[in-house]
Amino acid sequence: MQYIYVNDGRPFWQYIVSSSTGCSDAQYFEELYNYYTTEKAWHLCDPDAEKVFEAIRKVGVKLAVVSNFDTRLRPLLRALNCDHWFDALAVSAEVAAEKPNPTIFLKACELLEVKPEDVVHVGDDRRNDIWGARDAGCDAWLWGSDVHSFEEYLITKALVNLHGDVFTNCS
Repeated sequence: MQYIYVNDGRPFWQYIVSSSTGCSDAQYFEELYNYYTTEKAWHLCDPDAEKVFEAIRKVGVKLAVVSNFDTRLRPLLRALNCDHWFDALAVSAEVAAEKPNPTIFLKACELLEVKPEDVVHVGDDRRNDIWGARDAGCDAWLWGSDVHSFEEYLITKALVNLHGDVFTNCS
């Protein structure tokens, strides 16, 4: 049986926990699951992210999250105080499609009201992010390979050349 992110993702996460730890104890799973429902279990990937997101928004670029996750993502982003950075969230549990399925990327485009050919998806997984986004008609860059930092992303897209005054304080 293939487990997917549906609703709160419990069957999927229960399978992952029991198969990776060898422990199928329900109480152990609940404690672990509940811990990862809180912001204590998560951190933001880049301390400069907020400055860069603000700069990107200032020039009118729309941002979305495309994630293979469950219904806990929205409350987690709120708890981490970063939900306001994004104009849309395409969450696999809500869209009923997981990356690399182009459907989830097309849903993000629909929510942003943009055409796929006008989108650059930056992700960290070649199969799920790059192939999936490209199959949807989006450009796609691999984090850590095509782009290594938010500042490099901006430079690569020539946003600095177009709006250099906006990005002078991002580094």
